[in-house]
Amino acid sequence: MHDRKIGSLSVSAIGLGCMNMSFGYGPVDDEVSTQLLNQALDTGYRFLDTAMVYGSGHNESLIGKALGSRRNEYVLATKCGLSREGIDGRPEVIAESCDASLERLGTDVIDLYYLHRVDPEIPVEESVGAMARLVDAGKVREIGLSEVCSDTLKRACKEYPIAALQSEYSLWSRTPERGVLDACAELGVTMVPFSPLGRAFLTGKAQDVTHLDEDDLRCTIARPRFEPEAFAKNIKLLEPFGEIAKAHDCTMTQLALAWLLHGQDRTMVSIPGTKHIEYMEENAAASEIMLDDETIAQLNDLINENTIIGERYTAERMAGADSERD
Repeated sequence: MHDRKIGSLSVSAIGLGCMNMSFGYGPVDDEVSTQLLNQALDTGYRFLDTAMVYGSGHNESLIGKALGSRRNEYVLATKCGLSREGIDGRPEVIAESCDASLERLGTDVIDLYYLHRVDPEIPVEESVGAMARLVDAGKVREIGLSEVCSDTLKRACKEYPIAALQSEYSLWSRTPERGVLDACAELGVTMVPFSPLGRAFLTGKAQDVTHLDEDDLRCTIARPRFEPEAFAKNIKLLEPFGEIAKAHDCTMTQLALAWLLHGQDRTMVSIPGTKHIEYMEENAAASEIMLDDETIAQLNDLINENTIIGERYTAERMAGADSERD
């Protein structure tokens, strides 16, 4: 895989989202995950994304144990400010969280440290200031934000340079196009899309909520588009989508990732998550696919927030999302 930049860091154009190995999408297997993590590095992944909330520390510990001897082979991103207890962006909590993450990860430094969600009770400047002090202390190399609007991003950048903004972005989730992508380009912030495959919808392998475990994220926070009625309408888009993929000799998964890699002057770094080795390898191959402008336009017309039925989150989740304000 070719490299892209996040601040001072050089990463693979496609990173590995590690959340699925701990929670969110059904049963997990640490032995398989350990094999997957090591094989991912062998495949060419050089960017791993985790967070303290993924399995309440389980995911960070898994990475620390699985890749402890290979720490110099990858750029490591983790996040603070969100736990099962809720959002907490207080400076003292951020400092404590960093130390706990370092211990679980078995490392002396976190390459990219995100504020997972902005605390509505704490000015973003205070949270970012606390993270900047972690950089000064040598515990963090670069800092980022997750799921924020363009105004919040601009305020944060005045406090300290923000290297990356992580937000949900895919063909079927276009929130960043309302202003965040322009702000990132203006400020030199790398966009890092999560859920780039529409929570597996764009792979063609997803099912509606009646076939999923009740604690699956598609049955909880991301339910609206997976309700049976909405899903039945949305899935009709996959037939022409699949035809475009065939024309480019790739899978629907690879087509969705190639669309992202083509965007924003080819600076984005996507982090599809998986707990399956074969899907990890399939995702990596997307970095070699080049799409022309005609195909990009065709995809944009086919799948977008006007052709998809349902919001990306539940009403309660949407109401509390800073990213929805732009």
